[in-house]
Amino acid sequence: MSGSPTRRDLDPEQVRHYLTASLGPAGEVAACGPLTGGGFAAVWWVRLTDGREVVLKVGPPPGVPLLRYERDMIGAEARYLRLVADRAPTVPVPSLLHHGRHPELGDWLLTARLPGRTLWDLTRAGADVAPLRAEFGRALAALHAVPDGRYGDGGRHGDGGRHGDGGRYGYDGGRAAASTWRGAYLAMVDDLLADAADWAVPLPTSRIRASVARHAAVLDAVRRPALLHVDGWAGNVLAVEGPDGTPRLSGLVDGERYLWGDPLLDLVSPLLFRRAEDEPDDPLVRGYRAVAPFPFDAAVRRRLGLYRLHLYLLMTVEMPSRGITAASDPGRVARLAELLDAELADLSGPLN
Repeated sequence: MSGSPTRRDLDPEQVRHYLTASLGPAGEVAACGPLTGGGFAAVWWVRLTDGREVVLKVGPPPGVPLLRYERDMIGAEARYLRLVADRAPTVPVPSLLHHGRHPELGDWLLTARLPGRTLWDLTRAGADVAPLRAEFGRALAALHAVPDGRYGDGGRHGDGGRHGDGGRYGYDGGRAAASTWRGAYLAMVDDLLADAADWAVPLPTSRIRASVARHAAVLDAVRRPALLHVDGWAGNVLAVEGPDGTPRLSGLVDGERYLWGDPLLDLVSPLLFRRAEDEPDDPLVRGYRAVAPFPFDAAVRRRLGLYRLHLYLLMTVEMPSRGITAASDPGRVARLAELLDAELADLSGPLN
């Protein structure tokens, strides 16, 4: 059995079944194998007999308990891929070949397989990833420029447009959302705290609510919902070797957690366990700000603090649903508790 209850255990015969359901006779499998790195869905690489390389992603089995924001995440990724292909074609994402839904097979995606190694692997191998991280920052800025179809060209970081004039922030599909970014963020936090209660996850709930309430007004600076990837950690960034040997961006994958909101939220996962405001010269931060400038003033720092709080809360709350315990991964449990406490302490300090 896989470690995560949400991740199906597939075998090659089942993979062939999904490929036939997706492509018909053209879905004949020559070779396949599992891809690692995520805990939510089962992901396999597949080489077809016609030479094409594709990726199959299959959602959780029916009846497996999910967090509130995880409802229909496979369908959400299909919507995200269509959005990016249509409105931000310069951002490299996999081509969506098929989105399937079946009472027995569940939800699944079939996409083209992008070439490259992950930024995570390249970093560990000692490659010069600074140009790649800068390119990734520019790609995020291009993604954030996507209009949601209900707004004009309001300010990217809250410096234009009318607050609350009909845009929709947060997730789609009946999940946490609101007509303002403050409302959407509060709904997202409320859902995670409700999930924590359902799963009996110990949290400093009163401190979390107090910190969020103290700083929530700063979120009103966001006046246009930007398209956010949300999960841009190094394992979701692919690169190929350029003509000069430097890794170049070839793909941004796993967009199932996408939402509409503050672009600054997308600077948290790429600097996982770090603070963007403390590293303004990081290549990703510099690359992003070269396209979409913003100041590291007190209000921006508070927004970033709230977004790290949200990320560490999410990573803590999801542990039981992924089969992670203090016994199975004590380092993760302890580190997240420390990071959450540090952000809460910072948010309880002076406002400027």
